Amino acid sequence: MIETKEAEKAWNAFRFANACLGREHDLRVFLMGEAVECEQVTHEKYNVANELNKYLENDGTLFACGTCIISRKLENQRVCPISTMNDCVDLVEWADKVVTF
Repeated sequence: MIETKEAEKAWNAFRFANACLGREHDLRVFLMGEAVECEQVTHEKYNVANELNKYLENDGTLFACGTCIISRKLENQRVCPISTMNDCVDLVEWADKVVTF
């Protein structure tokens, strides 16, 4: 679960997700709160978009809180399906571990 758009933290979160995929872990990422803006984060040192794209290119599964997207008027975002709190609960119930950034 990622809840920040702060560049270094979001960058590390997606680096961690990519490392998990590299070890063939079954992993799903849920973006909540300001993290739904990760696609738009720019920083000269921490390339969040690059790590996010790597995650998606490696068949990473990504969800985003629909209410958080709508409250920010980001309904046209392209990186992941708009999800619900019920989807988030389903992911937590599915997971044997939950990591939050």
